Amino acid sequence: MVRDLLRSIWEEPRPAGARAPAWRDGVLVGLLAIAVTLEALLRTDLPWRAISVALTAGLLPTLLWRRSRPLLMVVILFSVSTLAPLFTGGVPAETYTMVFALILPYSLVRWGSGRETVIGSAIMLVKMVFTAAVGVLTVADTIGGLAVLSTACALGAAIRYRGRARQRELDQVKLLERERLARDLHDTVAHHVSAMAIRAQAGLATAATHPDAAVEALRVIEAEASLALTEMRSMVRVLRHNEPAQRVPSPRVGDLAGLAGDSRTGPAVEVTLEGDIDDLPSSLGAAVYRLAQESVTNARRHARHATRIEVSVAADATSVRLHVSDDGETGPTRSPAPAGFGLTGMIERAGLLGGTCVAGPNPDRGWTVTAVLPRNGSPA
Repeated sequence: MVRDLLRSIWEEPRPAGARAPAWRDGVLVGLLAIAVTLEALLRTDLPWRAISVALTAGLLPTLLWRRSRPLLMVVILFSVSTLAPLFTGGVPAETYTMVFALILPYSLVRWGSGRETVIGSAIMLVKMVFTAAVGVLTVADTIGGLAVLSTACALGAAIRYRGRARQRELDQVKLLERERLARDLHDTVAHHVSAMAIRAQAGLATAATHPDAAVEALRVIEAEASLALTEMRSMVRVLRHNEPAQRVPSPRVGDLAGLAGDSRTGPAVEVTLEGDIDDLPSSLGAAVYRLAQESVTNARRHARHATRIEVSVAADATSVRLHVSDDGETGPTRSPAPAGFGLTGMIERAGLLGGTCVAGPNPDRGWTVTAVLPRNGSPA
């Protein structure tokens, strides 16, 4: 059991999201450089001023690569800080600004792989023990230093695994949205197959007396089979799970009027439909309905003091545009990604159909969700 635990820690990969130095890192290093300069000019009790300032300034660039190369930055930091007392007669050459060094142990645990974290932790521990053994630090200072380092590492581990848990939740939301889309497609396929069966039965019944009717039935069966095959391919692409499909008809754009509900218990919902929406593919119509439904639900839950929710659908020859807006208050308490990850699921569904979905506050008041879906799009 213990061996398996240690092996899993050692073999753990780096978390996703580690990036190369960005402009924000340069700003951080620049601000710290100013702080080092001010401390060098204003602090009168700074021991070994030239060496201390040079040491601190020379280690500042390690912050630039703290995410992409955390172990190397930790090795540089602790190697330099261990060798520095050799040039100062055993006196620690440190400045107050040197507190930035705590970011590196944090970054090691936050962004490093399992083996990098283990190796880096061993280096930090050896350094602390060595400085205590040669008398550079007292036992009390060593214990205090270990406590501070442990706190920085624990914070890095907490944020790392919190990010991992959130990513799992996001993945689950995306998977659930794929399943919902697949079920809608399943209903569409079932509809086409039923139509083929009915037309085939009618053609067989009239083949002897009305050959023209039988030929027309074959044409309808051919068209329905083509549509069913297209929807079946789409369903396979979204990797539907082996669960029973829902036995209710898939919603369509025309069903949006049902979202109005009872305006006495919340803001009134106004639905506007424009363009040719009668012959939309079933999967597209269901997607528009689901996106509008989620948007209205979020508005009713999170739009404070809202009196109206406007839902508009405009279709043309190439795309379908959904626009949902409310007149509620906007502020720090209302975010584009509520706890239920509704927007994440909406973006996933729109992306599966080759479209886009964005949400954000209006310039003056309220919140708007806009989705654009290709009219002939299919799940990718």
